Amino acid sequence: DFPNRLTLLYLEHGRHIAQLATFSTLQSSRAISDMITLAFFFLLRPGEYVDTNSDSTPFTLADVSLYLGDTYLDLTSATDQQLLTATRVTLTFTTQKNGVRGEVIGLCSSGDPLLCPVRAAARRIIYLRNHNAPPGTPLARLFTQGSDDITSINARNITRTIQQAVKSIGINLGFLPSDVTARSLRAAGANALLLADVDPNIIRLIGRWKSDEMLRYLHVQAAPLMEQYAKKMLHGGVYTLLPNAQHLLPSATLVPLH
Repeated sequence: DFPNRLTLLYLEHGRHIAQLATFSTLQSSRAISDMITLAFFFLLRPGEYVDTNSDSTPFTLADVSLYLGDTYLDLTSATDQQLLTATRVTLTFTTQKNGVRGEVIGLCSSGDPLLCPVRAAARRIIYLRNHNAPPGTPLARLFTQGSDDITSINARNITRTIQQAVKSIGINLGFLPSDVTARSLRAAGANALLLADVDPNIIRLIGRWKSDEMLRYLHVQAAPLMEQYAKKMLHGGVYTLLPNAQHLLPSATLVPLH
């Protein structure tokens, strides 16, 4: 379920991509940024968030719901502004890998103006709605417009975008552009939850992992989790053992074991 060399993306890269998309005139750049955001927060596999992939079924317009507080927003009649002020987004699983059909996973607003799963979903809904897309349209679908030269987002588009972000920011975060792919986003989101002290069982449920293999790998790869272990081992290694009681008693008072 994870690459041979799993490399974890940092929030700096997602923020860099989102900032560029904000000022871009290309709908493809904005769509790629939003799908990267959704993949990161929902721990999605490429086949669940790109438009063309044979590994799984991408989420569609019909699979998304938005809420303002506890109020459900009708995606066909709510205004753009109402959708953009939504506070919660949910995805409903249909035939995605390891998902239970009909299961719903929801996230609330992150509070970040650039990196927020609710706003990313709202923008995709507004875009698709403006193009009269039917409910079964993948969230990553694009419609040819202006200078855009792609009509759907595939894993190569995602990989190229995050590799460019790594190249722009530099390799000081510990990896090269060639180390990251579209599959890295799922691990990056899980790692962010792990570092935030979220219960590993909850992370496994969100990511739909059937074993602890991924979390074990993430734990030993995450520097913030591991950096204090050596010091803790030195501190914890200073101890004394309780004396063996038999050694403290006179030999005459020893009680035979048999």
